[in-house]
Amino acid sequence: MQNFRPETANLLTATEAREAIEQGLLTSQELVSACFSRIDELEDTIGAWAHLDRERAMEQARQADHFRSRGLATGALHGLPVGIKDIIDTSDYPTERGTVLHQGRKPDKDATLVSLLREAGAIILGKTVTTELAVFSPGKTTNPHNSAHTPGGSSSGSAAAVSSAMVSLAVGTQTNGSVIRPASYCGIYGFKPTFARISRHGVLRQSKPLDTIGVFARSLPDLALIADVLMRYDAQDESMTPLAPPCIARVMAEAMPADPHIAFIRTPKWDQVEDSTKAGFRELIDEVNQRFSKAIEVVDLPGQIGDIYEDHRVIMEADLARSFASEYQNGKSKLSAVLVEMIERGQQVSDEEYQSAVGKMIDYSEYMDEIIEEYDAALTPSTLGAAPAGLDATGNPIMNTIWTLCGTPTINIPLLQSPEDLPVGVQLVGIRGDDAKLFRIARWLLELLDD
Repeated sequence: MQNFRPETANLLTATEAREAIEQGLLTSQELVSACFSRIDELEDTIGAWAHLDRERAMEQARQADHFRSRGLATGALHGLPVGIKDIIDTSDYPTERGTVLHQGRKPDKDATLVSLLREAGAIILGKTVTTELAVFSPGKTTNPHNSAHTPGGSSSGSAAAVSSAMVSLAVGTQTNGSVIRPASYCGIYGFKPTFARISRHGVLRQSKPLDTIGVFARSLPDLALIADVLMRYDAQDESMTPLAPPCIARVMAEAMPADPHIAFIRTPKWDQVEDSTKAGFRELIDEVNQRFSKAIEVVDLPGQIGDIYEDHRVIMEADLARSFASEYQNGKSKLSAVLVEMIERGQQVSDEEYQSAVGKMIDYSEYMDEIIEEYDAALTPSTLGAAPAGLDATGNPIMNTIWTLCGTPTINIPLLQSPEDLPVGVQLVGIRGDDAKLFRIARWLLELLDD
């Protein structure tokens, strides 16, 4: 926190800001004010926010400061602002889901994850832009690194807001690549946990077997900080099972019991990866292996795993047809052409096809667990390359599809750069249920490369 000034507190990581607040060097009101100053400066260009209420956010901050001044116990995120994707219900902000069909929608209750954030003392700064119903049709958000390029989707506003230091933490969702892809394009950290480890109650449903909550931050410790708050059992999400909290921050800080062995998985879509991204991975692997002989080993998946992409499409589109049946029936003319096409393809999926694809998810997941367990973790591109130019699409999620369908935890680490000086992420993949170990390996990798 060198040269720390309250008026630039938005530049602090969440961990740094929490420390400053605990030491009495910073108030929550000063931090929220700094965030809004940054929003005032950049929002017209970036367009990260769907709903903002400065007075409401400042009142939350005043209450947080008053609470702390009384010497009462505080939560892990006390006084820290968080951005919430606009498909996640909030009782004090609209949740319009990126479509005119839900314009003016005001939920009565918070989603479970929002309640957990409030319980931890977080300030809900506002709602971030989502693509239409969290699918492919873009909102107004641009990439903070180059406004002519996409920020990715569907969690576009969350990633852009964190990347541009409007807020240090934000929440998004992923059904295909909607957390890891925008994190890669915007040059920040993103975490998609093991499937069903963060409650989806109160969140727009696309696909019950695929939808996953994720988080964004500008540092690995910040990801751990917010993940530890959110990874709590909720019986209202029927896909969750009662499990002990993973204690990610604690495990992440522990020494590695042995040097990790990491598989570099190119996936069957490696031929689509941009040449500069391939070159970046070759350099990264060479650098790590020079320091730890054969720490990273190339592993190719068998050809039949390529069916996973079609199985994911069948599941996702069939579920979109079910989840958005009302929107299609009552407002088809107000939906984007790409979403209408996906819904109509989904309507043609038979129950037999759907159940077959869902049934294969277990086989895929167990197979991937076996590979990753043998190697501790897997490394693979987060995206085909840097954020594409243009704002009429959100980029290709194909490098995330396998891991979403298999329910494995993944972290985007902003390590590479394109020839155009745009960020390109590295995707670290862990074993289902062992999210904390994945964070520890990510910390090991960052420390190794920082030496």
